[in-house]
Amino acid sequence: MVNLDFQGIWLPLVTPFTADGRAVDTATLGRLVRHLAAQGAAGFVACGSTGEAAMLSEAEQATVLATTMDTAGGKPVLMGLAGVDASAIARRAQALAQAHRPAGWLLAPPPYVRPSQAGLVAHFQTVASATPLPLVAYDIPARTGVRLQPATLLALADHPQIVAVKDCSADRAAAGALLADGRLALLGGNDAELFDQLGRGAVGGITASAHLATAGFVRLAALMRDGGSIAEARALWRRLAPITQAAFAEPNPAVIKGALARQGWQAEVLRAPMLPAATASVDALLAAADAAG
Repeated sequence: MVNLDFQGIWLPLVTPFTADGRAVDTATLGRLVRHLAAQGAAGFVACGSTGEAAMLSEAEQATVLATTMDTAGGKPVLMGLAGVDASAIARRAQALAQAHRPAGWLLAPPPYVRPSQAGLVAHFQTVASATPLPLVAYDIPARTGVRLQPATLLALADHPQIVAVKDCSADRAAAGALLADGRLALLGGNDAELFDQLGRGAVGGITASAHLATAGFVRLAALMRDGGSIAEARALWRRLAPITQAAFAEPNPAVIKGALARQGWQAEVLRAPMLPAATASVDALLAAADAAG
């Protein structure tokens, strides 16, 4: 078993671009990472879906990873991996591990092809075996078109490098089976379900909404983890929940990037086919963040 503490709120980072959209704005990314780290983020995910990783070249992905690691203040950084060819992903992981040594990997099932559950086990095991770094399985059927079924996740838990699940399945029974088994750490993945997942035993969350009101999300996770006042946690969640709704009113990360741009953190630039969010959507997110305090 590879040890990595997943407790708390991890930020799946947006990727800031220069005003013309042609390059990663590394100075802005570093400034944002330092800010989020100071607000109590437990760790970061570079090049996840929130980071528009599918629209980044391999060189740009490596730049995002290096910048994040250089500015995270020693906090762990997971690197997002994706693709349909497990052998190619494994080679990519080996190269990134040699050059940058992230804390671990976040890997989703191969999109579009919808392999069998046995095929998914083989896919994840191939990538996990490529390096000694821990791997978080990313169950996100809305993007991949296929579920990691509970029995599949329990089979993956037999692999010493597969240590956690980012759960975007909205399947309470599946989460319950993982918690009962106890070998894989459960991380909340659907932001709007964070309170529920923490309450049922998730150790933390990979929470894009926490780009806004970061300290509030961090406080929520601490209250739920450390046996704090449940009344305080409920009251805090009532203030944070509108942020999780507003942040996903349009395809992620458009609304979050719009809000960060209004706050002066970055240019409001997304790469096609992503488009900037409507003004009203950004207004709603900023209003929810302001109301949360």
